Amino acid sequence: MKILMFGRGVIATIYGWALQQAGHDVEFYVRPGRTATYGDAVDLDLIDTRRRMWGQRVVQKWPVRYREALEPDHDFDLIVLSVPHRRLAGATAFLSPRVGQATVLIFGNVWTEPPAAIGALPLDRIAWGFPQAGGGFGADGVLRGTLLPSVVFGTLGRPPAERERAVRQAFREAGLRLKEQPDFRGWLWIHFVSDAGLFSQGLRLGSLSKLVGATGDLREGLLAGRELLPLLAARGVDLRRHRGGVLMFRAPTWLTAPVLAWLTAHFTPVRVNFAAHSDPEAEEPREVCRDALEEARRLGISVPRLEAAEPNFAREGTSRA
Repeated sequence: MKILMFGRGVIATIYGWALQQAGHDVEFYVRPGRTATYGDAVDLDLIDTRRRMWGQRVVQKWPVRYREALEPDHDFDLIVLSVPHRRLAGATAFLSPRVGQATVLIFGNVWTEPPAAIGALPLDRIAWGFPQAGGGFGADGVLRGTLLPSVVFGTLGRPPAERERAVRQAFREAGLRLKEQPDFRGWLWIHFVSDAGLFSQGLRLGSLSKLVGATGDLREGLLAGRELLPLLAARGVDLRRHRGGVLMFRAPTWLTAPVLAWLTAHFTPVRVNFAAHSDPEAEEPREVCRDALEEARRLGISVPRLEAAEPNFAREGTSRA
């Protein structure tokens, strides 16, 4: 399969590497001028858990190919679109006249109604998924992160179409197990508020990396996520269909917070992922918290922990704390 990764972010790079290792033809679309900035290889330092629970460390300089233009008559089979959720509208607007015959995999956070989130892209060309990897580029340019053994795919109330099945097969060929979510809209929004809960406390401390081993702060993050569950119900999510997804928030925090603290401090794949999120200026955690809080206020849902954390993520002059 000929695959275009949209951008050279963390998720695009990790999965682009995994897909190319499986024999797929992978290129990266980057903005004009970025090819010279990036150079012809990416320095990787990854924990790959596809075959071993504790992971195998991969350290290599991976040669990559970039393109700075995308014509409508391209021959890509798949475009993987993984961008911060606030940039999704701009990315889909760019791609809609350039999609060609490709399937577009929406591969990240979505907080609006999914069909609206893709703009003018044709719905029958879309596959929905979510990465199970993470990390960050360090000041030295090295991508440090973790690739977990599974990846999430979903649909919006119907079985996967042929295009979607072909995308799933490509990820299987990359050695990844698939987790299917038939109510992908609900799953995406649960993941979004989960992020908001933990991000709110990471931002209070300075970055998500400061949560490593921090039982008390992780407890507050879990409780912030719990307070957001009524927001999901108010948006029409049937939480009964997602009992597993919300269990971490509904279970007693005297149990879940120490377990999460231990995982972040001692389980290498989780520790590396958290530790790599060390940029105090990262914008996506702030945007996730802002959007969750804005929606809670719009629907009249009480979220006191997210409210209390607002000074750490509010735009200048907008804090109500």
